[in-house]
Amino acid sequence: MILALPARAKLNLSLAVTGVRSDGYHEVDTVLQAIDLHDLLEAEAASETSLEISGDAPAGGENLVLRALSALERACGRPLPTRFRLHKRIPAAAGLGGGSSDAAAALKLAAALHHVEFDRGLAASLGADVGFFLCGGAARATGRGDVLHPCAPAGPWFAIAWPCFELSTAAVYKAWDRVGGEGRNQLTRAALEVAPELAAFAEALGPDWQMTGSGSAFFTERGTAAEAEADLRGAPAEAWTALARAVGAWC
Repeated sequence: MILALPARAKLNLSLAVTGVRSDGYHEVDTVLQAIDLHDLLEAEAASETSLEISGDAPAGGENLVLRALSALERACGRPLPTRFRLHKRIPAAAGLGGGSSDAAAALKLAAALHHVEFDRGLAASLGADVGFFLCGGAARATGRGDVLHPCAPAGPWFAIAWPCFELSTAAVYKAWDRVGGEGRNQLTRAALEVAPELAAFAEALGPDWQMTGSGSAFFTERGTAAEAEADLRGAPAEAWTALARAVGAWC
């Protein structure tokens, strides 16, 4: 039996960094919105675990799909051999949460295939955003980003533009420690410090666009698809672009 789930992306509609914890992680206050842009993860029980990837994503033990399965196996105390096929559409390291969403989908699929259960704490151990992707919708996230408070959905339409290069989340937060930030996304100044070429991209997009997460993708929020499509037509020619719609919770 093959099971499949869409692993949806997210946007940070706002993001404030509120402090640094004793363990080195940053405290945030952010509003997350799930969107219909998604990867697709397929899974089936197998004699041994494997991962086949279509698109651009890390392979082997670095992939969050396999890390999620390993975490679930440790929690259950037994092997859960699973054959995964991951079809990537969400750009990596763009602030759209693709890896975290893949991890959440892997947990749900493996649990269903092998008839086991897990708690939300297991998801949080894989990354701050993974717990959000278990249910999606819209939520205010505090703490490390793993304390979730459901809120009203946004949108409904978004234009997304990505400059086709990745940004390291760790590097952006390290830069925030030096330069701080302000505005709707307080990591923007730090992202521009890490990748100065991002400044030209942001300037070409214009003031209506804002960065999501730790970058490097930007978006606008619009009331109609036509308005969002008009924004996409004004994006730089070299940009990867997508039209996306807000989606509600799926659990």
